[in-house]
Amino acid sequence: MGMSDQFVEGTHLRRTDENIDEVEALAELLGGRSGIGGVLDDPNRRGVSAQVPGRAAGPGFRWDLDDLASLRWWPQGVTWSTDDTDGRQVLATSWYSRKLRDLAKGSRISFVDLSTLAYRHVLLVQPVMVDGRIDIKPLNVHAGGIVWCGPYLHVAGTSKGLFTCRVDDIVRVPGRLFDTDRDKIGRQPGGKLASYGYRYLLPVRFSYQAFNDEGFPRMRYSFLSLDRSQGDPYLVAGEYGRAEQTTRLVRYPLDPSTYHLVTGDDGFSRPLLLEDRGQKQMQGAALVGDTWYITSSRGATSLGSLYVGKPGAFREHRKALPMGCEDLTYWPSRGVFWSVSEFPGLRWVYSMERRRFG
Repeated sequence: MGMSDQFVEGTHLRRTDENIDEVEALAELLGGRSGIGGVLDDPNRRGVSAQVPGRAAGPGFRWDLDDLASLRWWPQGVTWSTDDTDGRQVLATSWYSRKLRDLAKGSRISFVDLSTLAYRHVLLVQPVMVDGRIDIKPLNVHAGGIVWCGPYLHVAGTSKGLFTCRVDDIVRVPGRLFDTDRDKIGRQPGGKLASYGYRYLLPVRFSYQAFNDEGFPRMRYSFLSLDRSQGDPYLVAGEYGRAEQTTRLVRYPLDPSTYHLVTGDDGFSRPLLLEDRGQKQMQGAALVGDTWYITSSRGATSLGSLYVGKPGAFREHRKALPMGCEDLTYWPSRGVFWSVSEFPGLRWVYSMERRRFG
């Protein structure tokens, strides 16, 4: 992994400087960090166990009625905590906001305690200094995939690359500063902080900007997953593509001591694998050993498919997944995948046993 000739050409990422001062200023303004523990100890919603359609779908749950029906917020990504989280099994999902009434609200993360199905939404924000004081802006990305590895949560930003947060940076807006207006964000006259009505915020700490080598189209980071099947952690990403769009899959090494993407002498992070024989309309992909598992949606009226195998030789398992299947994550110690579905009224979070697919 340390030898440059192992990396492939075509696409690369460059990590930006960390927003250390901005993140610290936000935490100071709000009275310190809450971290993941604060969120898990303060849930305000609860999922409901549910039967999930699809031949491969195992135990799962649906969101509460407001989230199940929301026309603004659409679930996309899914990941799990690779480390112990106060002894709790925690699943995280990402949502993006569609524009309603000329307003889009960026993206958010839901942290779910799987033992109780209690959860809370946390708004993703970009901390910025404006006229010498800290402020926040929404993170306007599709958030089609997420990876939680070590202290970091990586969020897919399509052609922008990745946006990375430290889960320990979660802050809670105290009552004295909390602006209840659900249609505003940022510092308000009188000193209050509006956050679209969200009490908990997760600031972006840095990003990995996407670049392409000459002669290659820029990679679209449509979804993400974590590969630990060969020991060290790797970040897997891929492209949703239709018609003539590319459908590439990439695999980046993560430094197990820092959980940053491995960086070469030129300052860029390059993949060890760039595969251009992905599946059309991929929504999520996980790599276990040398076998790929890929979700593909057929819209709101038809069950989705799971493709299994190697590029160029995928086997399709039709009607294996619910309508609107999205991102995919693998839980090695349990031998199960988790995925989510996106359409209003048809929103499930569900598991699948890998042994069913060989």
